[in-house]
Amino acid sequence: MSYFSFQATTHLGHVVIIDDDESIRRSLTTLLTRAGYDVTLYESADAFLQNPVLPLPCVILLDMRMPGTLGVDLQAHLQTTAHSVPVVFASGDSRSEEIIRAMKQGAMDFLLKPFTPQTLLDVLQRAMQLALSTHKQEDHVDKVKARLKCLTAREFEVCGWIVRGYTNQQIAELDGGAAATVKLHRARVMSKLGVETLPDLIKQLEGVVLTSALYTEINAPRAPD
Repeated sequence: MSYFSFQATTHLGHVVIIDDDESIRRSLTTLLTRAGYDVTLYESADAFLQNPVLPLPCVILLDMRMPGTLGVDLQAHLQTTAHSVPVVFASGDSRSEEIIRAMKQGAMDFLLKPFTPQTLLDVLQRAMQLALSTHKQEDHVDKVKARLKCLTAREFEVCGWIVRGYTNQQIAELDGGAAATVKLHRARVMSKLGVETLPDLIKQLEGVVLTSALYTEINAPRAPD
């Protein structure tokens, strides 16, 4: 079971606000909901960690200095559990070393309070565009992996050679097999993946590198929920 609970979202996307100032949370909620975003509120990083829900696509709007876990420490944690979710810092009390660390850890932007509503909306728009693009790519990769699961180990290997432009004869020479056998595997790959031409196959597998590690990953037994 994933540590985070990912849920689908609608409208412009979802902004997860993590800030210990209730008045800030309230004013940001009003601004963002009027702009068309869905909003989830947490009063601290620790409160988020107790019940981490990230409706995708989403952006995390994160304060730095809060009771308990600092924003930059939560960001470091997110790099291993939700690395594709953009993080925007909004802080009025941050040390220079914290800002530097946040940016090195991949923060989308760092806003110093007070900032104008339009400044925030502009930053969130850019961050949400990244979140949408990443979410679509990850969804595409997940679907490709599901299709690849139907291939045998040999078909998966042949598929890897095919998308790199090798002919049946070249593949046969590389692995010591027969070109006729490779041709049969090629036909099965195309059929199982639902494509008719090499360009279609390459397009379908865009963003996915066919390695032995990937084959092991997609065929590993699923852990019970």
